[in-house]
Amino acid sequence: MNESYYSRLNAYRSLWVLVFFDLPTDTKKDRSIASKFRKRLLDDGFAMFQFSIYMRFCASRENAEVHSKRVRINLPPKGKVGIMQITDKQFGMMEVFYGKKPMETEAPVQQLELF
Repeated sequence: MNESYYSRLNAYRSLWVLVFFDLPTDTKKDRSIASKFRKRLLDDGFAMFQFSIYMRFCASRENAEVHSKRVRINLPPKGKVGIMQITDKQFGMMEVFYGKKPMETEAPVQQLELF
């Protein structure tokens, strides 16, 4: 089978994990907790899409579940957090705008993970 067949299948097997959150920042302690949560996301390879939306490319469903589990382990005591997994194909269909000007969606980064 040709290469385009495999790349098409890969677009359905690889996933993006998106983490959405709305955390309280009323007190100094709340701000510290929210900041630590964001730092843990960055340390786990997530990138900021918007201030309270972070995303991470994962090559397989198993890998996506590992990172989703890490987010669940680090959930702050207060606030709202959502975790969503979408295929690379779905992510590629997203339209992103800066004002009225369309922007290119990010290509997945090649990550090397050692366990």
